[in-house]
Parts: sequence; C-alpha cells; structure tokens
Amino acid sequence: MPNREKQNEDDISNNENNVIKPEIGIEIDGISFNYKFFETLESLSKTYSQRKTAKELKVSHSVLNRRIKNAEDKLGEKLVITVGSGSELSEKGYELLDLYYKYKNRLEDRQEIIIAGGHIITGLLQAISYELPFKTLIYSSDDESAYELAKQDLVDILALDDPLLAFENDLNFTAIAYDHMVLISPNHGKTIEKIEDLEGLKFIGVKGSAQRLAWSTLRQENINFTIDREVKSQFDAFKIVRNSDEYYTFLNASYFNGNEILKNETRHVISLVQINDTKDDIYNLIEYLLFDGQIKIGEQGFIPMKPWKTR
Repeated sequence: MPNREKQNEDDISNNENNVIKPEIGIEIDGISFNYKFFETLESLSKTYSQRKTAKELKVSHSVLNRRIKNAEDKLGEKLVITVGSGSELSEKGYELLDLYYKYKNRLEDRQEIIIAGGHIITGLLQAISYELPFKTLIYSSDDESAYELAKQDLVDILALDDPLLAFENDLNFTAIAYDHMVLISPNHGKTIEKIEDLEGLKFIGVKGSAQRLAWSTLRQENINFTIDREVKSQFDAFKIVRNSDEYYTFLNASYFNGNEILKNETRHVISLVQINDTKDDIYNLIEYLLFDGQIKIGEQGFIPMKPWKTR
C-alpha cells in the first residue's frame, strides 16, 4: 500500500475546476525548498503551534515534524524553537519567510505601479499621485537602496534623484524634470557671495544625491572643504545644518530655499527607469509625466523638460 503520509504531502490534484496559480520554491545555498516548506513557516508564524499548523495544512504531525527537521538538517540551523507550550520561528526562520514573501509578491498580479527611488523624485510623485490617472505605490529611500530592489524585480519603476547611477550601470533612463542645488547655511553662518567664500567650510553630505556636482566644482576651483558626515536623506541634512553653527550643505532647490551660488554648475535631471516592461500602464505613466504631467511637475518647484510642457 502507498504511504498515506507521503501521498498526502505529494499529491497533485487533478480537479479540472481548480484555479491555477503559480507556487514558488527557492534555492538557498544550493538546497531547494518547495512551497510546502514555506507554507509551513508562514502558518507557524501565525499559529505558534505545530499541532494547529498541521491541521491547517492538512498533514499529520509526523509529516510536519519531518518537513521541519529535514530543512534544519540541510541548513544546519534551527528554524523553529519551543516557547512555553507552543512553537515559534527562530530568527533564521523569519529571515527565510521574509525571503519567501519577497519572491511571492513578484507572482501577484498587481494593479498598482510600484515605484521606489530617491527622496526628492518620490516626494514629487507622491505630491501629484492623487492627480495621476494611474494607481501607484511609491516608496522613498536613496537611489542605491532602490536600485537593489529593482535588481530583484520588486519594483516597476526606479526613480532617480541623480542620473549618475543610471550612467554607471548602463540603465536606459527618461528625464522628467530639471533641478539644481542650493547652498544651505547654518542660522549664524557667514555671508556667502562668491565661490571663494566657501573656502574651509564643513559640509554634510547626502548619499545618492546630486551634491557630487557641487563637490566637483569646488575641487575644480581649488576650494578647500571637508565633508564631515554623510546621511541618507536631504531632510536629515537640512535639520543638522539648521541646528548647528558650523555645517553647510547643498540640497535640491525644488524642496529647499537657499543660496544659488552654484545654480548653473549643479543643474541636473531627475529621471525614471522602467524596470517592468510587461505592463502598458507603466510606459503610459512615464509618457504622461513627459507630456500632460509637465504642468503638475512645474507646480511642484521643478523645471519642466522643454519643449514637452504639454501635448
């Protein structure tokens, strides 16, 4: 007779009325785990009980134990720990579950366009999102962190505050607006009227921003300066400068009022990179921003991409 537990675990339904949906397995360190293993982790994270999880997954307790034990033996780490009279995922177990969710999300048919990128451009997109004829989910970080998500196919559009990352990685980007950097001074900072007045100043840097244009200009003009700290957000840099008596920074003019001493030298584009090419709406959104959306972009303090102010 066939092993009923084995059959229960491996059966494939032949019911023609079943809804077909993809299920994923993931290879970790050369070891393959099927979706049933991840279903076990997901259920345990909610029930905190192996007995309840076995019932929910319609397998025997011994099948569930074997499934967990085999995975732990292969990985050499505990995935489930005993807590009181129940069970809970270990730190490694939750780590694997998070990995599963990331890949599972890729299989879901999303109506929303997922956008991730720098604080400046995503701030713009969030500000006009209610007026856009598209459903969007917008996540704000720095350019490099957003690019890591894009490489994992977790976003539809990569939004860049600075096109340098696109140039470095040979990405095909679409510029949607111009911006430039302004000098932000501390409340009791010295008066800055010419570039030579920047000599010897201490700056707060912002990772992934277009500040590189300001630093390059200062070096070309043989201006001595130091970047004492680097933060991820321009808003963090602004707070630090305004609460100090010694630090300065360069931030985007679209969001901050400041000295435009390097306006021409720091002019740059903010841009979008289409990651997902399977949805027409993604291409249509970018086209909309290039044409009809240019008026809304201008209203947010950016310089529209001429001559595409409107159709």
